[in-house]
Amino acid sequence: MSNLSDTKPILSEAIEQRPKPLLFLAKFLSFVFHPLFVPTYFFLYLTQAYPYEFAGITEWQLKLRVFGVFWMTAFFPAFAVFLLWRLKFSDGIYLRTQKERIVPYIITMFFYWWMHYLSRNFPDQPIVLQFFYTGIFICSVMGLLANNQFKISMHAMGAGGLVTAVILTTLHYQKMDGVAIAASLLLAGCVTTARLLLNEHNTKEIYTGLAAGILSQLLSYYFVM
Repeated sequence: MSNLSDTKPILSEAIEQRPKPLLFLAKFLSFVFHPLFVPTYFFLYLTQAYPYEFAGITEWQLKLRVFGVFWMTAFFPAFAVFLLWRLKFSDGIYLRTQKERIVPYIITMFFYWWMHYLSRNFPDQPIVLQFFYTGIFICSVMGLLANNQFKISMHAMGAGGLVTAVILTTLHYQKMDGVAIAASLLLAGCVTTARLLLNEHNTKEIYTGLAAGILSQLLSYYFVM
């Protein structure tokens, strides 16, 4: 049986045989739709689809809200990963091993819990953010636990969570937004396919990531709303 070191050259050759434009697109999708950006994308979706939920704040305040979401859920966790790399606690910023992902998971859990706390204690935000932030916190816990056994796909967790959050939001407001649902499903399919094309994950890691993202939002909606 081949060991892990034997499979790496095979995987590299498999990637090199694929069309370069396709690989470029896969890397582009993996970056633009990184799971750390999902909370910001969902918040932007709310501002466009349900503007009346932000009727009590000015346009400038709304921009600050968007920046605050990005700052707390994307910048700080990403900066923590960068520091871990520079301090030689990880081999890079891509977190390709389970060991490298442990501390980033814990750091991300803290920021997601903080966003959950803010959403429950500041009533001037859309109520659906309460279940969404709780859901991504639960998902990060699931990811950390699963990481002990295999390298569950973070991109799949983010994609699955986003699709479910969009669907649950439309159900909550009784406004079936077919375009948003279709777009989120297409996005989830493209992102997970990109991860497979880049050989960053196998199908088990993708499917379990999707399941974790979906289940965490469903559980959060059931207990929070």
